[in-house]
Amino acid sequence: SSFARQPSSSDPMQSPVTMVFVLALALCAASGVVAEQHARSAVTPVQKVIELMEGMLAKGKSEKHDEQVQFAAYKQFCDDTTVEKKRAIAEANEKIEVLKADIEKYTATAAKLTEEIAAHDEDISVWKGDQKAATKVRELEKADYDAMHADYSESIDALERAIAALKKQAYDRKQSSFVQVSALQKLSLIPESAKRAIDAFIQDETSEGLEVSAPEAYGFEFQSHGVIEMLEKLLDKFMAERTDLEKTEMNSKHAYDMLMQDLTAQIEQATQDREEKAELKAKTLQA
Repeated sequence: SSFARQPSSSDPMQSPVTMVFVLALALCAASGVVAEQHARSAVTPVQKVIELMEGMLAKGKSEKHDEQVQFAAYKQFCDDTTVEKKRAIAEANEKIEVLKADIEKYTATAAKLTEEIAAHDEDISVWKGDQKAATKVRELEKADYDAMHADYSESIDALERAIAALKKQAYDRKQSSFVQVSALQKLSLIPESAKRAIDAFIQDETSEGLEVSAPEAYGFEFQSHGVIEMLEKLLDKFMAERTDLEKTEMNSKHAYDMLMQDLTAQIEQATQDREEKAELKAKTLQA
């Protein structure tokens, strides 16, 4: 009928929002009923979620506490280690400075020892050279002495024989006495003036011997006292000079022996000092 009631847009029961609200209320009521029924028999899903979240929260707190404890221990270890390392570094730096000072000291000591060793080597070389030079001079001196001593001994022996022969045959001239006297002319130490006197004496005596042919000519007095006196003076002179030569040789030998003894002692001491310093240098460089 035209007069029938038509739905109005302003009616709350006809509004979409109202319908949704009503439906939600209905669902809540239904859920409440269902929840009540489930509550009577088992735990609800929400409670399970809450329990799970509470467990996770407790586990998280426990793990956080463990991590805090572990971190605190690690931090303490780091702090202790840092202190120890700083102390070790400080000690190492101190040792480095000490070692640097030791190295400088040992280097200076080694350099000084090197110079001293070189000085010892030079001294040893010089002293050994002095030994060789002194030995060479000594050998020359000894050779000269031996030759001169032999000349003196030969001359003295010849003079003694000649004087003895002339004295023995002073009253009985024989050719053997002239042979002994004539032999003196060949000696290098006999002065030329003495050789001329000897030659004149021999010629005079030989001439007189040739002029006298009778047997009684051998019995006249043999005039040789002047020659004997000359030869005796030469004998005394040569014996004195040979004695002086022997003394000089003895002094020269003693001086040489003392020099060699002194040089040998210096070389031995320097060698010992050098070896000790070389050993000390090796230990210093190894330190």
